[in-house]
Amino acid sequence: MKLKFICLASGSSGNCFYLGTDNYGFLIDAGIPVRTIKAALKEVGLDFERIMGVFVTHDHADHIKSLGTLGEKYNIPIYATCATHVGINRNYCMTQKLVSCMRYVEKEETLRFRDFDITPFEVPHDGNDNVGYFIECDGKRFCFITDLGHITDTVASYIMRAQYLVIESNYDEEMLAHGPYPQYLKDRITGPNGHLSNKATAKFLAANLTEDLKYIWLCHLSRENNHPELAYKTVEWELRGVGIIPGKDLYLSALKRTTPSELFEFE
Repeated sequence: MKLKFICLASGSSGNCFYLGTDNYGFLIDAGIPVRTIKAALKEVGLDFERIMGVFVTHDHADHIKSLGTLGEKYNIPIYATCATHVGINRNYCMTQKLVSCMRYVEKEETLRFRDFDITPFEVPHDGNDNVGYFIECDGKRFCFITDLGHITDTVASYIMRAQYLVIESNYDEEMLAHGPYPQYLKDRITGPNGHLSNKATAKFLAANLTEDLKYIWLCHLSRENNHPELAYKTVEWELRGVGIIPGKDLYLSALKRTTPSELFEFE
């Protein structure tokens, strides 16, 4: 079975990923306008009508802005934990509340979604009941971890089973330390329930890379405290230090904040 994957946006201005087959697909988060989702999918030959669900990682605005429209206007099921659903409907950005479209997932319980087995798992972040998703289909294993303050044993266990990994690389430590953010915000970002730095992501991957992991996308890069080239180089440097050459031994990419990635197809 051929799988199709594209990042539509990744960053504090909005996050949205698409994963599917030749016939249908679903979104991970929907923090960008519906018209942007439609345009980006159309650009790569995917129909908006093929979206059969949205799986939500947490209730921060940059992950949920379009859920009301997708769920209540287009009747697309919205999957999240019970606590996340509560947080979604309390969020200031949700002018259209979720009612009929709500579907529930449980951490560590695998949901069968058509051809996909989707397992939510807990990640440390300061939203309302945050999860990552481990997704299996036709022998292919994806792991999505968009926002997290540190890598727990649970998170690590799913990363180390993945062939395709989307993982946060939010900030460069020096840029954040010397940047314009107030101290309380810096403390939030660097805290155990904040965001993952380039260095933390790089060191974990270098120390725990498995032979199965062949694609890595670095996501949720900060506009003020990071650059795609810097995130890429930081991870590349650590991987090269253990003899892994990006571009030769695996694919590595730093996703841009508002520009869709290319469409990836996996046989």
